[in-house]
Amino acid sequence: MQLGVVFNSITLIGMMIVIGVALARVTPINESTKKTYTLLIVNVAMPCIILSSIFKVTIDQSMLRNIGIVLILSVVINTVGIAIGWIFASSFSKSRRLRQEIALLSGLGNTGFIGIPLCAAILGPEGALYAAIFDAGVDIVIWTVGVMILKNSYAFSLANVKSLINIPVISIVIGLLCAFINYRPPEIFIDLSNQLAALASPLAMFYIGLLIMSRSENADAIKTTNGNLFSPIFSKLVVLPMITLSIISILPIQLDAMTNKVLLIQAMMPSLTLASILFTKHSKDDVFGAFATIMSTLLSLVTIPSLILLFIKFKYM
Repeated sequence: MQLGVVFNSITLIGMMIVIGVALARVTPINESTKKTYTLLIVNVAMPCIILSSIFKVTIDQSMLRNIGIVLILSVVINTVGIAIGWIFASSFSKSRRLRQEIALLSGLGNTGFIGIPLCAAILGPEGALYAAIFDAGVDIVIWTVGVMILKNSYAFSLANVKSLINIPVISIVIGLLCAFINYRPPEIFIDLSNQLAALASPLAMFYIGLLIMSRSENADAIKTTNGNLFSPIFSKLVVLPMITLSIISILPIQLDAMTNKVLLIQAMMPSLTLASILFTKHSKDDVFGAFATIMSTLLSLVTIPSLILLFIKFKYM
């Protein structure tokens, strides 16, 4: 892995977030604006980056095996991250009222908005495909374990299963099915998916910039939440990548270099952008979720390249 590509990609992400902040200063921020961004990102750009990645690689038995491994390990890694956050929150009295929020922010990362475009830039189409599979594992954890924790109910629900059916997941299924039966769509469709895939990273970073501006105006909320921010941010940006490295090291099977890199990079992602939306829906502290997402995203611009450099130095990547 070339360090220049890593730092270039992280720098571009930072610059696009700054552009998003600038846009927020001249464009009214309301729920309609946010819905438009999320609609374009989740239902257009993300599916296209998934399909574009699948169409660019030849999927053989080895890749199918890796896809299965990445999906299983994604569920394990994210669930372990939630457990770590729960333990951290339970250990400090002033964090106990936010135990559920801290647990989810510690385990669930922004593997879609940032992770997939970053893996595509650093590792190419194959890396983007595995990153999309990892993100599908995050979706599974969100709508099963995550919702159960927020509801304080650990009964299995059909509604949770329905929540897993979304356009990015459908695009993964369709793309893999096309690859499995060796079907290649018309070139015009492939060109369209390639061009729309290029929207994923800029739109996602602009959205995060808008989110930063919309929340930074609430100074009182910052004062009431910043005392509890350390736990989920440290857990997500530092502890979980180290735990992921440990999990990979003790596996009874040997993973190839590409799979290792994707798992480690995705584990480094900042807290889930969807967190504040989930917290609002389940009457939790959405302001805390938003600020944890914002702060972890800004700090990840430093921690991601630092951890990658560290892992490369010790030959883990």
